[in-house]
Amino acid sequence: MADVDSEVPPLPPRYRFRDLLLGDQTFQNDDRVQVEFYVNENTFKERLKLFFIKNQRSSLRIRLFNFALKILTCVLYIVRVSLDSPKEPNEMILQIWASFISPSSLLQVTVALISFLETMLITYLSYKGNIWEQIFQISFILEMINTVPFIVTIFWKPLRTIFVPVFLNCWLAKGALENMINDFHRAIQRTHSAMFNQVFILICTLLCLVFTGACGIQHLERAGKNLTLFDSFYFCIVTFSTVGYGDVTPQIWPSQLLVVILICVALVVLPLQFEELAYLWMESQKLGGNYSRHRAQTEKHVVLCVSSLKIDLLMDFLNEFYAHPRLQDYYVVILCPTEIDIQVRRILQIPLWSQRVIYLQGSALKDQDLMRAKMDDAEACFILSSRNEVDRTAADHQTILRAWAAKDFAPNCPLYVQILKPENKFHVKFADHVVCEEEFKYAMLALNCVCPATSTLVTLLVHTSRGQEGQMSPEQWQKMYGRCSGNEVYHIRLCDSKFFGEYDGKSFTYASFHAHKKYGVCLIGVKREDNKSILLNPGPRHIMAATDTCYYINITKEENSAFIFKEEEKHSKGLPVTGLYDAPSRLPVHSIIASMGTVAIDLQHADPPEESGKLTLPTENGAGSRRPSIAPVLEIADSSAILPCDLLSDQSEDETNQSDEEGSVGFVKGYPPNSPYIGSSPTLCHLLPQKAPFCCLRLDKGCTHNSFEDAKAYGFKNKLIIVSAETAGNGLYNFIVPLRAYYRPRKELNPIVLLLDYPPDNHFLEAICCFPMVYFMAGTIDNLDNLLQCGIIYADNLVVVDKESTMSAEEDYMADAKTIVNVQTMFRLFPSLSIITELTHPSNMRFMQFRAKDCYSLALSKLEKIERDKGSNLAFMFRLPFAAGRVFSISMLDTLLYQSFVKDYMIAITRLLLGLDTTPGSGYLCVIKITEEDLWIRTYGRLFQKFCSSSAEIPIGIYRTESHMFTASESQASINADQGEEHRDRGESWKEKTAHRNSTTSDQSEHPLLRKKSMQWARRLSRKTNKPTSRAERISQQRLNLYRRSERQELSELVKNRMKHLGLPTVGYDEMNDHQNTLSYVLINPPPDTMLELNDIVYIIRSDPLAHVPEDSQIGQARIIRNQQDFGTETKDETHL
Repeated sequence: MADVDSEVPPLPPRYRFRDLLLGDQTFQNDDRVQVEFYVNENTFKERLKLFFIKNQRSSLRIRLFNFALKILTCVLYIVRVSLDSPKEPNEMILQIWASFISPSSLLQVTVALISFLETMLITYLSYKGNIWEQIFQISFILEMINTVPFIVTIFWKPLRTIFVPVFLNCWLAKGALENMINDFHRAIQRTHSAMFNQVFILICTLLCLVFTGACGIQHLERAGKNLTLFDSFYFCIVTFSTVGYGDVTPQIWPSQLLVVILICVALVVLPLQFEELAYLWMESQKLGGNYSRHRAQTEKHVVLCVSSLKIDLLMDFLNEFYAHPRLQDYYVVILCPTEIDIQVRRILQIPLWSQRVIYLQGSALKDQDLMRAKMDDAEACFILSSRNEVDRTAADHQTILRAWAAKDFAPNCPLYVQILKPENKFHVKFADHVVCEEEFKYAMLALNCVCPATSTLVTLLVHTSRGQEGQMSPEQWQKMYGRCSGNEVYHIRLCDSKFFGEYDGKSFTYASFHAHKKYGVCLIGVKREDNKSILLNPGPRHIMAATDTCYYINITKEENSAFIFKEEEKHSKGLPVTGLYDAPSRLPVHSIIASMGTVAIDLQHADPPEESGKLTLPTENGAGSRRPSIAPVLEIADSSAILPCDLLSDQSEDETNQSDEEGSVGFVKGYPPNSPYIGSSPTLCHLLPQKAPFCCLRLDKGCTHNSFEDAKAYGFKNKLIIVSAETAGNGLYNFIVPLRAYYRPRKELNPIVLLLDYPPDNHFLEAICCFPMVYFMAGTIDNLDNLLQCGIIYADNLVVVDKESTMSAEEDYMADAKTIVNVQTMFRLFPSLSIITELTHPSNMRFMQFRAKDCYSLALSKLEKIERDKGSNLAFMFRLPFAAGRVFSISMLDTLLYQSFVKDYMIAITRLLLGLDTTPGSGYLCVIKITEEDLWIRTYGRLFQKFCSSSAEIPIGIYRTESHMFTASESQASINADQGEEHRDRGESWKEKTAHRNSTTSDQSEHPLLRKKSMQWARRLSRKTNKPTSRAERISQQRLNLYRRSERQELSELVKNRMKHLGLPTVGYDEMNDHQNTLSYVLINPPPDTMLELNDIVYIIRSDPLAHVPEDSQIGQARIIRNQQDFGTETKDETHL
């Protein structure tokens, strides 16, 4: 084997693999072979076929040349006919000969020869085995008729005078033009719409019919009238348009036969073309067509991407978007994958919207549809989720893909994304603005429990209104409520502002108070030029700078305001100038006339009077002692003058008193160790020193740690907050955090009970087990036993959250049916309970606390219709449940995303107000109740000064509750039912008389409780005089008493019987504490001269107590560190993705 191997000669150097890799140039030049690869066969026919047919660009040139030849032959025929005029036209019946003009004939023969050769070559290249198929094509036959006679005349002179119908080349030109357009589209890789192609084909067909008829009739009539080419063209136009004047008509039968043939052809061809065109038009109406590139470059437009477009969603978007003056010239392009709805189509046909809204049917995931919408040229793209889907997670996934597709196609287009689930928010964090529905919803519902009607306050702030709602109403509260609803949040730089420009170098509190006193605007926050974070009420230690951006609440922005100094007018007229606090009637009236144009603001004397020393405290006898006046607001903060915040001092109080209030369990302040989803803002909260075991979180079942099985057994000091939801979603975490925030006093924390249809999973329990007094229970609100077990009679607020399973209703607006009926039942069973309900559709708010015989509710319904007819965006605002903050729909917050297009700060401010974000140095929303001891302040303007000078708090509105007598209400009807059936007619007549007397004078009959007691007294007297004498009469009397029971008594007995069955005490059930005769409403930034009333609840923005904590104070830090050490690393965050 060794000998054999040694006989193998070594490879030459040129063949070594190493040399091939290194590329030895000395050997490569000798042996390198170039190999060409052909896609087609390397034959002459294939190369010709590639050049004439397959290659788009060369084929386009060939077809363009062919089209030019056909047009040239037609032009030559027109020239020949114009120059040829026979001297004796009547010599022959049928004129088939024509005199020949030599220059044109030479050119025609040349063109015919070229066309013939090209046709034969194309026929040869297109041959596929059936020669007769190629020969009997109409285009081939026409080509032979128009070219072969000219070629024959080259060799046979007698045929040179024969007539050739060259005008038939127009049909060949039409086919060449269609093929040329197709090749053009293939060459540039772009296509016009099918509608364009069909219209183009129809026009070409009409032109060819008219040209053929004109030329044919002109030639045949040379034996008759000898019509000119223009006369025959005029005859064809009149004939095909079905007018038929009759002034020009064919005279001989050949031309008449040609007209008949042309009309038959037109009756067959044109209807087919029109039918195809109509079909394409109908399909294009469904798809919506295109938004042209020229319009996109010359006009401004935004794109709205939705899964399905409902009429409510569309109107909310359009009304809010076009409410801003600078957006009137914008166009809205709607991109939706579904076919346009009939109601939406009707709306878009209104002239107000038809010129500004364009509907395109298409998908945001297709670049072709995004190109139709001209996404890359859009000013913004709004991507909205379909909240009506049963599976909201799947709806979020679709939204995420749409956002990704839009960002990939148009990276520079600003994105405004609406997401449903908070755990999906981090997928779209690249968007410019993101609104997570469940985050805002649960935070707003939570604040409703501690700050009444927060949902109404925020809804009114994020809606665009002119403040004109309810101004024609006879009710005073509706006028004030409607006027204050026009307040919105605006911004302006301090150096450019007339409102705040004079407060450069002054404290924030000083600027806020004096701007409100002088101009009626409420300064709520600022943003430094070098800081991107907005600070709500940064406190008196914040010094205003010229570069600060000021955020304020007012009916209109400063740029739309005109300033009228009335003080100068009074000086010019010699009138005395009055001070601000001389009399309530002299206070500046800042009820600004809301309009989209100029607003006049009264500017009176703003300096406080020197003699305003003390205000009288009202007493019962009219006299009282003098109290010190309100301290002035300092320009520069004095640290000693600011009252220390009790939130920080409350820490030591918690430590000393925790044994008295909560036994051996104390609370600490720290950050929750486990967040249920990515992207939640860290918030300092009250926490347990140790995590509670999962078994202890169950309210209705005891465990080894405790044996409590109902809310009564726990012995809570404060009223409960019950939340009814279908599942324990991650958004429910945002309900707990605002109620356990560090700035809530520990002694005021309310126990939270989660009443869930389905038990929560361990991920959710891991997130909430660190919060104090948070429990859950499996049950539903339509089960009375579940409500009683979770402690509804000890609850102050019941929050009913919209359920996903209700979205499967066949009728959209029926999705709230179950929720509304259940809430109405609880409203009857527990009338003293404050029920906060979330609905899917805002229009269903009219069914909340429904009373069919309430005339006042019917009047409010009429007022709502009037306001809607006037074009109001807040027609539902006068519904009593909404005004009182008892009902809320998340769709009302859609305008928050729309407003962020003009006001990019609205989402950040709303998150700060709701406690979703906690920026260091930024304040938070809370409330203070006006008691009898506070009535000496008298007006809202003086209250503003009181807050700014003492605790550096900024009031932004009032929640007012008034007693109101509802005529013919169900409460009165239930009381009158005690009179019995035999006195019903008489009672109704007595009630009519009483109502008439109530309209003129004040009577004791206005008080239902007094009337009921008097009836009970009369009943007792009747029982004493009329005693039953037999057992039968006794049984009949009991039966009569059962019939006489009121509905309220029956419901009360039902609840008490169930409580006894469950072993619960019935002492806490308050059966007659009814709030049906009160109405509540929100006043945003009321005028300074607004008089305060007893039990008014004032919304205030309190400054951050941790913003200016001394560095040597280690109390809070020690607690946080200790809290984190207690939890340690025993369990790591399990984030649900």
